Amino acid sequence: MTNLPPDTDDQNVPAVAEPLRRALGDRYLTYALSTIMHRALPDARDGLKPVHRRILYAMRELKLSPTGGFRKSAKISGDVMGNYHPHGDAAIYDAMARLAQDFNVRYPLVDGQGNFGNIDGDNPAASRYTEARMTIAAEALLDGLAENAVDFRENYDGTLTEPVVLPAAFPNLLANGSSGIAVGMATNIPPHNIEELINACLHLIKAPNARDETLLEHVPGPDFPTGGVIVEPRENIAEAYRTGKGGFRLRCRYEIEQLDRGMWQIIVTEIPYQVQKSKLIEKLAEVIQLKKVPILADVRDESADDVRIVLEPKSKNVDPDVLMGMLYRNSDLEVRFSLNMNVLIDGLTPKVCSLKEVLRAFLDHRRDVLLRRSKHRIDKIDHRLEVLEGFIIAFLNLDRVIDIIRYDEDPKRALMHESWSQDFVRAMDEKDYVSPSRDLGTELSEVQADAILNMRLRSLRRLEELELVRERDALMEERAGLQDLLDSEEIQWSTISEQLRQTRKEFGAKSEFGARRSTFAEAGEVEDVPLEAMIEREPITVVCSKMGWIRAMSGHIDLGRELKFKDGDGPRFIFHAETTDKILLLGTNGRFYTLQASTLPGGRGMGEPVRLMVDLPQDVEILMLFIHKPGRKLLLASSAGDGFVVPEDEVIAQTRGGKQVLNVRAPNTAAVCRPVLGDHVAVVGENRKVLVFALDELPEMARGKGVRLQKYKDGGLSDATTFDFSEGLSWLDPAGRTRTETALAEWTGKRAGAGRMAPRGFPRDNKFT
Repeated sequence: MTNLPPDTDDQNVPAVAEPLRRALGDRYLTYALSTIMHRALPDARDGLKPVHRRILYAMRELKLSPTGGFRKSAKISGDVMGNYHPHGDAAIYDAMARLAQDFNVRYPLVDGQGNFGNIDGDNPAASRYTEARMTIAAEALLDGLAENAVDFRENYDGTLTEPVVLPAAFPNLLANGSSGIAVGMATNIPPHNIEELINACLHLIKAPNARDETLLEHVPGPDFPTGGVIVEPRENIAEAYRTGKGGFRLRCRYEIEQLDRGMWQIIVTEIPYQVQKSKLIEKLAEVIQLKKVPILADVRDESADDVRIVLEPKSKNVDPDVLMGMLYRNSDLEVRFSLNMNVLIDGLTPKVCSLKEVLRAFLDHRRDVLLRRSKHRIDKIDHRLEVLEGFIIAFLNLDRVIDIIRYDEDPKRALMHESWSQDFVRAMDEKDYVSPSRDLGTELSEVQADAILNMRLRSLRRLEELELVRERDALMEERAGLQDLLDSEEIQWSTISEQLRQTRKEFGAKSEFGARRSTFAEAGEVEDVPLEAMIEREPITVVCSKMGWIRAMSGHIDLGRELKFKDGDGPRFIFHAETTDKILLLGTNGRFYTLQASTLPGGRGMGEPVRLMVDLPQDVEILMLFIHKPGRKLLLASSAGDGFVVPEDEVIAQTRGGKQVLNVRAPNTAAVCRPVLGDHVAVVGENRKVLVFALDELPEMARGKGVRLQKYKDGGLSDATTFDFSEGLSWLDPAGRTRTETALAEWTGKRAGAGRMAPRGFPRDNKFT
């Protein structure tokens, strides 16, 4: 028991538990917010998560420019972990390696040297073996950091600072995509083409109220690094971009390669995005092994640097479109990439955004960056102008400046408190010098005094005066242009448009990685194709032994031919069939199983146990094995004498487990399965009594126990059959001759009667055939 304070009674227990409940809720909320904002969701402005942003910033601090040298990945991940990201170095290295994988990232941000993984799904080499540096795309994301383009914050221990967001010269969120799972929310954004995104941004600048459908003319859909064919209808893509949620069906790209003798094979050259090639090959091999696509004979991976997967059909008569349609359904040659544009707006608020909202967030960010960089440049210009004014004063009063520096004990203080004459200014104006921006009389500032004292003697040459004035004039002109930009929103958007055009020129369709890789096509829905259309029709002979070993021998052999079986085994069922047939198997448990004739083992050996192909229990025997004929009806009966008529189409099983049709209860079993071929039913019991009644007295059912066929005092049912009453009932006599009895009035009665003793010459085994 919990020890309560002396003044605490039972009534206070809920009050004690409530703060704990609140504390747990507060802590879980803190964890959830941390996961959402600092781990799983990307920022809409630069499209990066904190770990990726810190990796790129650390590489910048290490001066790993695209034209510079490489550094060990262990050094990079170590710096990121030690300075900015206090998490496992393995997670940091995995994130960095993904930025270098051109099959995962549309525009790689890391230039990797060494084994950074492959499309097969193999992991990168250890960080001590690989090296990396930034790419041009990463440099474009970082451009402006030194110009106060974004805010900085302290790192986790307060010793350094890191950027809150990167300046981002292009919409990286959509260009490279993102995925992540947070607490209660997730994001999944496919990659896109930079040129198309910039075209959409330029249109959005011209028409801020542009409709979502108009943007679709510039951004028709994703552009995956691995290519492929997008078969999603245009209206679905438009709805996905409008709402921020949806999906895209993506198929492989293939071509048909012609071979000798009319044969052909399919060559897959591009696989869907984020599908591991090795697992795709395994899945295709499994499809062949399980014979889910019977018309596929073999699959080979002949890939080198490019993707080349060879699919061989079983026959040259197979339709390639039918084969690919079946593979789309049964493998990852077609996938669905989900879209969920859940991002952080301004780095704070998670929101599911439309395409227009994401592009607007990027453009607003670019405007903020432009304004901040412009203000930073104006501050730099103002500082330089102040220095230049001091230099000009020094040149106009050179003798006095030299005298102060040479003889004064505190030259800096003396320079700052000296009242400089403006006569020299007038003299310079007479020489067409532009007057400085501030009064050159009175005193020098501390900045100007320091600049004069730090001036080199070599700068005192005569031509330097003209250079200073020229520099001052150029800076004044630049400052005026920047001030006009800050004062005019129109000039701001015009400048952003020009920057985007420069980025488009660098990363657009004419660049190394700029051309669109994923194309669009109509899905061409695959209809259900009958097995006959997929399998080449060939004659076979189905052989099943007493012990249940089954095989299919090529051609229609003589059914009386002697065949080989295992010791102690012998023939049970043998009949002619074709490879397109379905074979029905009825067990004594009343359950039907379906076998495809094309999937039966070959006839060179002894075959295979049928129990390996269907889930036939060990204590259940095979009652019947025959070819399925659509539209036919079957007479089913149990050893207890119950039965009914079932349409044969109703007994087809779709799984290995079969389909229960005739319900039997031990010790009774299924005893009769015959096709319905007449208008009357003949039944014989173990007591050798025969009963004939009209077929229409039996119900037609899809499943059940059935109704009573014949009444017995002892024993049960031996056999039952159907026949045409006008032609009589036939059976084989003990000598093997067919005997037909047409005078059947003695045995004719109502269903469930006891019947009369069998006619003279009726077989001793009580079987009609």
